[in-house]
Amino acid sequence: MNAAFLKKSLRLLAELGVLLALYLLGGLLAGWLDWPIPGGVIGMALLLMVFATGWVKPATLQLGAGLLMAEMLLFFIPALMSLLDYGTLLRDEGWRILLVIGVSTLLVMLVTAFTVEWVCRWSMRHDA
Repeated sequence: MNAAFLKKSLRLLAELGVLLALYLLGGLLAGWLDWPIPGGVIGMALLLMVFATGWVKPATLQLGAGLLMAEMLLFFIPALMSLLDYGTLLRDEGWRILLVIGVSTLLVMLVTAFTVEWVCRWSMRHDA
């Protein structure tokens, strides 16, 4: 077995372990605090805090996050399969559902773009 392959595999497992631990911690916090926020979202907030405090650099988890992003479609297969149970709903109300999805996606993209623009301008003013 190649030493480089073994080293990369161990690093991948460690990174996935850190990401899984943050996800599970978020789930525990959501249960303990009885918040209506999903544990995965709280886990992402914890990840952001870890990055913001400098405890972990984003590049440190790049290999594990890259693997999860590459296999993202696998995480959506159960949700897509559940749509088969609601065929009549989709036939009757599908256009409304698609309209809500389209409008909400557009709003999220616009808010994100304006927020990034505002943060960039604010950052440039404070750096000058």
